[in-house]
Amino acid sequence: MCGILAIFSAEGQPIEAQSFQGSEHSLRELAYRQSGKQRHRGPDDTGVEVISEQGVALVHERLAVIGVQTGHQPLYSQDGNIALIVNGEIYNYLELTRQIAKHLPGYKPKSDSNVLIELYEQHGQELLQHITGMFAFVLYDRRRRQILVARDPFGIIPLYWGKDARGNLWFASEMKCLVDVCLVELQVFPPGHLAAGNVKQLQPVSYHKPSWKEIIPTQPVNLQELRVQVELAVRSHLQCDVPFGALLSGGVDSSLIASIAARVMRERDANYKLRTFSVGMVGSPDFEHARMVAEHIGSQHTEIAFNVEDCLDGVRDLIYHLESYDVATVRCSLPMFYLARHVKSTGIKMILSGEGADEIFGGYLYFHKAPDYEQFHQEMITRCEQLHVSDILRANKVTMSKGLELRVPFLDTALVDYVMSIRPQDKIPGQLNEFSGERKWRMEKFVLRQAFAGDYLPDAVLWRQKEQFSDGVGYALIDALPEFSARHVSDAQLQMAEKRFPINPPKTKEAFYYRSIFEEQFPSEAAARTVEKWAPRLDWGCPEDPSGRAQAAHEKAYGKC
Repeated sequence: MCGILAIFSAEGQPIEAQSFQGSEHSLRELAYRQSGKQRHRGPDDTGVEVISEQGVALVHERLAVIGVQTGHQPLYSQDGNIALIVNGEIYNYLELTRQIAKHLPGYKPKSDSNVLIELYEQHGQELLQHITGMFAFVLYDRRRRQILVARDPFGIIPLYWGKDARGNLWFASEMKCLVDVCLVELQVFPPGHLAAGNVKQLQPVSYHKPSWKEIIPTQPVNLQELRVQVELAVRSHLQCDVPFGALLSGGVDSSLIASIAARVMRERDANYKLRTFSVGMVGSPDFEHARMVAEHIGSQHTEIAFNVEDCLDGVRDLIYHLESYDVATVRCSLPMFYLARHVKSTGIKMILSGEGADEIFGGYLYFHKAPDYEQFHQEMITRCEQLHVSDILRANKVTMSKGLELRVPFLDTALVDYVMSIRPQDKIPGQLNEFSGERKWRMEKFVLRQAFAGDYLPDAVLWRQKEQFSDGVGYALIDALPEFSARHVSDAQLQMAEKRFPINPPKTKEAFYYRSIFEEQFPSEAAARTVEKWAPRLDWGCPEDPSGRAQAAHEKAYGKC
């Protein structure tokens, strides 16, 4: 995983030197300077390509994970015509390499991303139908003056785009690179979309159109096949040329990923010990359950403990890296922000995590309030479509702020398509569940848990109730954040929130505080519009508070303890 930045002249002509923030900048200097704001994403190497006569600049900030010695970017076609910058991983690149070698004997890619060039030469923009992975890339065909930009189906990898005052087109992995040049036109490039053509033609179009978005699935779950699909997803995510580990919250999602990864790696080395990491406050629910898992799978486990003040200290820095003011996203990011720094200090460069399972299995506690199967399925679709502005945005940007790549096997495209094609009657939590044709109350993510019943995990973890990450690390943190925010926001300020922040006006002092910090760091309406709010379904009778403990289904819901 890396960082990319691209600039394309509005007219395809040279971009002359210009004054920027008080000094003269050539195109190369401007591109390098702006990409420097995301250089934390690629601490290993910076690559720059400038095609002056066409007004094109490509910058790549590299975190070397695959092809460490050979994968410098930009990458080029054999004749030098095509230049490519990629942020992400192509998980089926070995299979694709074998296919390409049939046409190009002796073909050896410099990295997993290299195969995109040969696929483009063979298939054009249809190459998106051949790859699986997490990615955002910009490809430039200088002979045809054509651009191809694409982002993975669920937006695991961030990508923004915009236009400057001269109409030049910009792309970057992080918004901070664009916010002071694309003052009016600045947007999130949508997941599952590509844009192809010249600068004036580029418009995102969807390339990922699964049937589960159009119809309510009717296929009953097959637990054995579900287990196989999850294991295949984890196996595909283990290609790595550097030390890696797994985050272990003690919840079922991250614990299953760690358990499967440990099994796969022991196929290669019977004495292999997976490195696992947990974060929390002393006595947190997550620590207790993570220890059980670590002992069960025989991992080399590390606990990183923090207190409330440790997390509060990082709020301002976190919002800068997160590029969001959404309350749920900020809350969940704080402990991970603290964790990522420690993990990277151990020499780990890639980490596995369990994000995505709640969206595709209907695991959030508010799903217990779903009134029927159709609305339950539609809400899962909505959650999948919003991953790139909530959980996955958090997971990617927080870890990459420390130069740590995070991989999410539950969001493997094939796995998502399989799980989302299971009928909602089998997945819905609560009284409406009809697994195996028997309607009775079942807990959230029942089919996932049942598929791995046996010796994968201790029962106390396999059947542990869903905890929001920000809750599980220690309830005191979530309890402290509103009080901490209230010290910075007066009643009078909150009453004027809609006037000060007409875009997504905050309704609580906590939300107001985060929004104020965001505005200070990214002072434009265009930046504010890139943020979306994560909240349970109010029309289902759910409280607006994103904490899992705000939901009645939680064992320790507010008012029960």
